[in-house]
Amino acid sequence: VQLQACGGGLVQAGDSLRVSCAASGRTFSSYTMGWFRQAPGKEREFVSAISRSGGSKYYADSVKGRFTISRDNAKNTVYLQMNSLKPEDTAAYYCAAGPTKFSIGTVMRMNEYGYWGQGTLVTVSS
Repeated sequence: VQLQACGGGLVQAGDSLRVSCAASGRTFSSYTMGWFRQAPGKEREFVSAISRSGGSKYYADSVKGRFTISRDNAKNTVYLQMNSLKPEDTAAYYCAAGPTKFSIGTVMRMNEYGYWGQGTLVTVSS
C-alpha cells in the first residue's frame, strides 16, 4: 500500500489543523493506521493509532484530549484532527499502515508498521 500525507502548514499556537493520509490499493481496511511525528533533532514518536474498523483508538499522553484520529475506509483515508496546537507539536507528521492486531503495545512500535507515508510538516508558532 502507498501512503500520501498532506495538510500540514504553518499555524499559530491555539489553532487547529487537520492532516490527512490517502492510501492506494483496496486493502486499506485491513490495516491498523497510525500517526507518528518527528521534531527537528528528535526521534520519531508515536502520536495516535486507529483500528481497522475505527472502533478503537489510542493516543500518546502528549496529545490526548487535543488530537482526534479517524478514518474513512470508503475513501481509503485516515485523518488527524489537531486542536489547541502548541509550539511543541511542531514536527513532520507521518502516517503508517501496519499491524492487523490492535493492542496498545503493538500500535506504539514503529517496527510494527510496514508502510509509511512521506510526512507532512506542521509548524506551530508561539
